[in-house]
Amino acid sequence: MKYLLLIYLEENALSQTEREECYVKSAQLTQQLNSNGQYLATAPLHPVATATSVRVRDGKSLVTDGPFAETREQLGGFFLINAQDLDEAIAIAARIPAVQVGTVEIRPVIEVADLPEH
Repeated sequence: MKYLLLIYLEENALSQTEREECYVKSAQLTQQLNSNGQYLATAPLHPVATATSVRVRDGKSLVTDGPFAETREQLGGFFLINAQDLDEAIAIAARIPAVQVGTVEIRPVIEVADLPEH
């Protein structure tokens, strides 16, 4: 089953050096997941100040700068993985370096027929 692991943290929770270390450790985890056949995708995100939100109401697009909601922790990145079950996904989430200063939300992915493979 596919799971999306959403990484939330305060943008200033890590110094630049700690952030770079986090990227290195995340790349190492990605290599391990890849060798186990569990890796599908991962990426850190640019700061929330670069976000743009789009809503369509009554057929009109409303575009605003910034995230959809103001929160203490922002979405900072993700892992898309294959895992046997939720317990295995939890074990992987616990290995993501940013979980030490933030939160990882685990969401099962709905498999929809006729979507293109990448």
